[in-house]
Amino acid sequence: MEDIPQPASNPYEVGDRVKIYLSSEDPDSQYHDAVCEIIRVLTDGLGTETGRPTDAYSYTLRRVETGENLPISFRHQDLVPVDDAQ
Repeated sequence: MEDIPQPASNPYEVGDRVKIYLSSEDPDSQYHDAVCEIIRVLTDGLGTETGRPTDAYSYTLRRVETGENLPISFRHQDLVPVDDAQ
């Protein structure tokens, strides 16, 4: 059975490096496995609705390899710390 990397238990911060972890069925799956740097932290009320505080966080990312800012933001649960994703 494959070990599935898990998101961090605390919100990420600007400058943290993460790896995007999406299923092949996700509409944004072309970004799966991209190693990125957090460049902006966004929050909303989703964490209150779900009862999981990290659900309130989404992030704007920049690819480490190319320096390209990604055109969409990603929710906390779609990102894993780089050390855990290796």
